[in-house]
Amino acid sequence: MINNSFSSNKPNGFIRQHKSALVALKKLCDILIIISLFFIFLGANDYVLQGRIILILLTGFLTFEFFATINNLYGLRRGLSFLLVIKNIITGWLCVAFAVILLMKFSSIVDANQKKQVTHWLLVTPFIIIGWHLLIRLALNYARSIGKNTRRVAIIGATSLGLDLENILVKQTWLGFSFIGFYDDRAPSRERTSSQYVEGNIEKLIKKAKNNEMDFIFITLPMGEEKRIKLILDELRDTSIVVYLVPDLFVFDLLSAKVENFNGLPVISIFDTPHIGFDGFKKRLLDIVLSITILSAIFIPMLIIALGVKLTSPGPVLFVQRRYGFRGEEIFVWKFRTMRVYEDGLIVNQATHNDPRITKFGQFLRRTSLDELPQFINVLQGRMSIVGPRPHAVAHNEHYRRQITGYMQRHIVKPGITGLAQIRGFRGETDTLEKMEDRIRSDLEYIHTWSIWLDLEIFFATIFKGFRHTNAY
Repeated sequence: MINNSFSSNKPNGFIRQHKSALVALKKLCDILIIISLFFIFLGANDYVLQGRIILILLTGFLTFEFFATINNLYGLRRGLSFLLVIKNIITGWLCVAFAVILLMKFSSIVDANQKKQVTHWLLVTPFIIIGWHLLIRLALNYARSIGKNTRRVAIIGATSLGLDLENILVKQTWLGFSFIGFYDDRAPSRERTSSQYVEGNIEKLIKKAKNNEMDFIFITLPMGEEKRIKLILDELRDTSIVVYLVPDLFVFDLLSAKVENFNGLPVISIFDTPHIGFDGFKKRLLDIVLSITILSAIFIPMLIIALGVKLTSPGPVLFVQRRYGFRGEEIFVWKFRTMRVYEDGLIVNQATHNDPRITKFGQFLRRTSLDELPQFINVLQGRMSIVGPRPHAVAHNEHYRRQITGYMQRHIVKPGITGLAQIRGFRGETDTLEKMEDRIRSDLEYIHTWSIWLDLEIFFATIFKGFRHTNAY
């Protein structure tokens, strides 16, 4: 008797990552574009006469492929914005430019004329690669819009999640899916929408699937329907239909969630930091470069401010306060002293309008945010980041963590000098719980949507409009 492993209650098999021949084609064409343009700008004769110049080419396409792969350029699924593709290509090519410029600066591989030609190659190539990727997308979009390369799709579960999926399939026709309908045999309830959306029951779906009247099936039943889902899957094993399970993970209020693979076992992080691996390296590199640049530019102004603090009130120049940093660890944050008192205990009173504790010079520093300048040293030390949730005093953290759900999740990234909440105007005194909730909501949104481009956007927004604000006192 043959042992049917599919009937076992134990998990069988592993989940593997989806791969496509199109990925290999994209990689190959990117490399060919980089090599071809290199020879177009520098000429074949240079290659024949000076074979060592090929080192620049090798540095170029190897660096691009390395950073493009790490940046998941070739792993982007259809349905995502092409703007993300452009960002990943530009990010990878900026790394190429940095590596090539360093190579030319510290070696004698090329002469002055060849440096000019290499510069032209560095400027033109990313736009050609972007154009190639756009051409692929447009060709696929056109083929799907005329009915080519399409797949017939049914959804099991007339839930709100299923409706969201159906909305994507119907409105974005270029994705290549032809929606057949919903199938559900449950009575209408909180977890199920009106029956007007339902094409038929599960039995009807199974019959159609066995007759090959569809290509894909998406299961969007609630997570509590585990037994029902298993019975449906047992029936669908007798078909050749591709089946996707769409778990309703949004019930968990995800924060920077990721899918991991532990030796074939899939796991999903519900709360996670976006600044790990190469993303963490990019953010740290940006922090180091910007903080060194800024500290070099503001060194003299900081000396003048320090002198102003010393001359206008007795006490130390710097105010050092304990605050929560990455993963809730206590750090010491530096600011120019703006008050006559030094509070860092169990009770820390927030600054208020016309606060008598604030010096005249301190009021100016607070309104212009110049009191925050020493925190660029904290950034260089690795305690803070230039962009991130603003660190609060330990006493304030302990107070609000008991009143605002998810408050401590803002500490799964390093605190920042500026952040999304600050450029939106959520700064200064939080005399009501609603004000602090608005600030925390923006902090969590920053973590959820983080990218290096968002950091740059917040940084430049702070420069142009974030230094002065009426709520800062």
